[in-house]
Amino acid sequence: MAVAVIMPRQGQSVESCIIGEWHVAKGDKVSAGDKLFTYETDKATFDEEAPADGEIIAVFFEEGDDVPCLLNVLVIGEAGESWEEFIPEGATADGAGAGAAAATAEAASVPEAAAKAEAAPAATVVTAPSVAGEHPVSPRAKGLAAKHNVDLRLTAPTGPNGRIIERDVEAAIDAGLVATTAAGQDYAAGIAGSGIGGAVRVEDLSKLPELQNLEGAALVDQAVAGLDEVEYTDDKITNIRKVIARSMHASLSEMAQLTLNASFDASNILAWRNRLKALKEKGMDEKLGLAILQRVPTINDIILYAVSRTVKKYPDCNAHYLADENIFRHFNRVHLGVAVDTPRGLMVPVVRNADLKSISQISAEARDLAMQCMEGAINPDKISGSTITITNMGRSGIESFTPVINPPETCIVGVSSTYEKVRSGKDGGIELYPAMTISLTIDHRAIDGAPGAVFLQALVQTLENFDLFLMG
Repeated sequence: MAVAVIMPRQGQSVESCIIGEWHVAKGDKVSAGDKLFTYETDKATFDEEAPADGEIIAVFFEEGDDVPCLLNVLVIGEAGESWEEFIPEGATADGAGAGAAAATAEAASVPEAAAKAEAAPAATVVTAPSVAGEHPVSPRAKGLAAKHNVDLRLTAPTGPNGRIIERDVEAAIDAGLVATTAAGQDYAAGIAGSGIGGAVRVEDLSKLPELQNLEGAALVDQAVAGLDEVEYTDDKITNIRKVIARSMHASLSEMAQLTLNASFDASNILAWRNRLKALKEKGMDEKLGLAILQRVPTINDIILYAVSRTVKKYPDCNAHYLADENIFRHFNRVHLGVAVDTPRGLMVPVVRNADLKSISQISAEARDLAMQCMEGAINPDKISGSTITITNMGRSGIESFTPVINPPETCIVGVSSTYEKVRSGKDGGIELYPAMTISLTIDHRAIDGAPGAVFLQALVQTLENFDLFLMG
């Protein structure tokens, strides 16, 4: 019995999805669980799997089509089984009227084109080596040398009258006296290359002492021109990247953004984490039964927790500025947006009601949401509704940066790496201490610089006294 596969609805706010890539084609046999197609929302990418065994008997849409949710996308059944009853409105493939007829005509022309291509003889290109030596070379030896890019200038001749014959080339191959196709043989004899078996590669040409001149530079250009590679590739922009681009452009062009930076002494939070790790190593996680020792919070977890508590005292920073509606929306709860770098682009999952959750709960939820983002399986409803966002560039070694606000939020907190800083010590000396920079970007339409600085300073004080803060 034929089964229609519909476009799923990923979240209540999603009305349609774009088909990104087909993994099957009409006529393919599939088993339950096989990937059928990849589809994108404006937030994430998903794979749709086959609900049953069978054959793909109809495909109604093509890659790039924007398909409304709950609409039939394809049909799984048995060969020859009817599928016309499943044709959806707006189909661009099977059952699409003229479009389908054109597709059928194109499909009919494929075997003919394939037959012509198969009948055409394959072109063979043979590049003979450039030999500047004094020894004659037999035709068979020259052909073998061209095939393996043998440096004939170093090949010892054993044939009559000093002639290089096939066995001499074979000996050169065994000795590694070869170059890559791109490098050719326009280099000084006897140079050891970095390729397999000592082969001279194009990259080696730029390093040879005797080629550090204009002639050598021209030789590199010539070698690159002979490479069997394209100069560039054009990759289609994904729907997620389009959304990120629009959002970031709107953020910078429609807001009056101002970034404030403040460094703080990270000694307290580092010492607190080290103490937790030491207790865990002693097995105290089992003895004490404390959740916080099951998985010691990261620096990012600590900052998420600190922001969730501190921002409650500064409602303008936990808000949305809706200029078109003339509304300044203040939230009673703190919904933390956590920026996650994924192969598909930047995503911002939300830890909801973070101001009511423990640091262990925030840590576990943030980690789970990040994994869902990385796997491309997160529900779009989990990537919306944040009231303040935290973005961490610490792993990249960044000491300070300018985070861009996630509209319509009024601010975003940027976290940088730990670095050593100098300050006055006891007895008039100097001392080094671990410092971190917190960058706060505010929407100056909603928040003035002074109130923004007060919030940033309060966050710094929370982090510098984190162990005491947890006792409050």
